[in-house]
Amino acid sequence: MAGNSYGTLFKITTFGESHGEALGGIIEGCPPGLALDFGAIQAEMQRRKPGQSAIVTQRKEADEVQFLSGIFEGKTTGTPIGFIIPNTNQKSDDYSHIKDNYRPSHADYVYEKKYGIRDYRGGGRSSARETASRVVAGAIAKQVLPTVKINAFVSSVGDIFIDKPYQDLDFSLTESNPVRCPDKATAAKMEEHIKEIRKSGDTVGGTITCVIQNVPIGLGEPVFDKLHAELGKAMLSINAVKGFEYGSGFCGARMKGSEHNDLFNEDGTTKTNLSGGIQGGISNGMDIYFRVAFKPVATLMQKQAVLTNQNTIVELQGKGRHDPCVVPRAVPIVEAMAALVLTDFYLLNKTYQK
Repeated sequence: MAGNSYGTLFKITTFGESHGEALGGIIEGCPPGLALDFGAIQAEMQRRKPGQSAIVTQRKEADEVQFLSGIFEGKTTGTPIGFIIPNTNQKSDDYSHIKDNYRPSHADYVYEKKYGIRDYRGGGRSSARETASRVVAGAIAKQVLPTVKINAFVSSVGDIFIDKPYQDLDFSLTESNPVRCPDKATAAKMEEHIKEIRKSGDTVGGTITCVIQNVPIGLGEPVFDKLHAELGKAMLSINAVKGFEYGSGFCGARMKGSEHNDLFNEDGTTKTNLSGGIQGGISNGMDIYFRVAFKPVATLMQKQAVLTNQNTIVELQGKGRHDPCVVPRAVPIVEAMAALVLTDFYLLNKTYQK
């Protein structure tokens, strides 16, 4: 299987399956001499881990990171950083009913057709549990760029949206509720909606907005490696993501150029920021903001028609522990992938300054 690595200079390769012995990764290109804050890394893992509230999967995993290499006396050495995250709460029998069946909108069918074999326990390599390794790498990437502030939050669940611009939100409130929405009133509505959806055996999707501040000018490599293109690729690589837009996004397509242009101030900043902090594929120093759409989780606690490996259709109901809405736990994953993109471009940009 190809496609298990991301990045050019700051590069992460992940490995492991949802119900294997462990997940893990190898980080290459981390600058030497970086004093790591291991507490901050584990805190990011706590934000992503399962079983953290009543509105997410109840699988219980400590998700404690064990570093194997690339660190000496608390500092990075510049050599590959190897790490593992042990799986401790697998219930593989929960998936025996899908051994010969392909769940709708899952990777089951295409994995078996492509590779001739699949690990059906929790989806194996296609499980969103793989993203735990990305969060470790992203937490380290954030420490390479300590002045850059990355804040993601849940901006919608189903038809419930935050009706305020991000400039009016207090990002410190994002972690104050299990939905990870920084608007208290909206968060309460979202949480209640997710609970109702869960009771009915169904699932619901939503969106995550990410705001990146204090970004230096010059990150991004035209023509094919534009900053927004890499952010889009990074976000679309996350399980369940169905869409990405930055700046004015699709709304910008409805505007006239006279309405959409970001006019300059004398200091090089712009009066508006419909460009979303990126022009010509390069960061311009303004806030970068984008929105990521997540589909409803495909596993339902309801009966559905499924295809068998004998090419027959049977009725099957989901079992096991699953998220009724993935977006609350995906917030740190979005931040991690954004950090990986920015750190990679930051290190690339430094090569021009030598």
